[in-house]
Amino acid sequence: MDAIRVANAPCSWGSLEFDGMQGETITCDRMLDELVETGYAGTELGDWGFMPTAPDALRAALQQRGVTMVGAFVPVAFRHEAAHAPGIEAALRVARLIAAVAAPDHAPWLILADDNGGNAVRTRHAGRIAPEMGLSAEEWRTFATGVERAAHAIHEETGLRTAFHHHCAGYVETPEEITRLLEMTNPTLVGLVFDTGHYAYGADDRDGAQVRDALERFADRIRHIHFKDFDPAVADAARLENLDYFQAVARGVFCELGKGCVDFAHTVDWLRRRGYRGWIVVEQDVLPGMGMPRESARRNREFLKTLGL
Repeated sequence: MDAIRVANAPCSWGSLEFDGMQGETITCDRMLDELVETGYAGTELGDWGFMPTAPDALRAALQQRGVTMVGAFVPVAFRHEAAHAPGIEAALRVARLIAAVAAPDHAPWLILADDNGGNAVRTRHAGRIAPEMGLSAEEWRTFATGVERAAHAIHEETGLRTAFHHHCAGYVETPEEITRLLEMTNPTLVGLVFDTGHYAYGADDRDGAQVRDALERFADRIRHIHFKDFDPAVADAARLENLDYFQAVARGVFCELGKGCVDFAHTVDWLRRRGYRGWIVVEQDVLPGMGMPRESARRNREFLKTLGL
């Protein structure tokens, strides 16, 4: 069996954390059925309440389909100290749930992130962030401290490991911002969820070179990986038309795998050379007018089969 296993996530079925960005209303049962039907073996949790929040009910939904819980995404406004305590409690609520349904061979990741989309300037300039749009030195200290506090609390209570997800329209988007957060946090506490599409957008990748370089740059901190593709032509249109992050996503900036600039063949080869023994999670935000989630999931899975996955 390949050491790399393939999962998908509720966001690929239109269940997104942003108000007004949800796709067709698809139930958890339908999403999980279609996930299995299209060839995936794992899932992330999605927004709180999309899947059952009682451990027994969630465990049953996963086990009857043979699906592994891979991780869960929790956004927190870490730049505000007042948000730390409620954010940590929200993360612990999620961590308790996914720890309770963990498969014997995989401890799911608790995935922390900024409250992406919460700042109008960052949202409007996603993919084209200038240094003056970033955090101040004091805000960076507050941010990094909050991430470490959350990671420590999660591990102490549940034993789960934490990794941070860089994300467009948040305060950790560009290569320089990712580097700074990693430099300011303890590597034994905080890993990195490397998202190929968000990195390509945030780094203004044209031909996949930026993602290839980033795999080496952040190699020692990458713990979990999201496979998302990026269409530079849509990013160019977003820049020309002054579209914000949400408008660019609705326009298809994160396209089906193999249709953008991310070099997935290199990424898979890199993971194997590094001895990666975890999950990759396919993510493609499928919104109204962009097609059918099940068919996109199927095509994405077929593309990965061409890479030996």
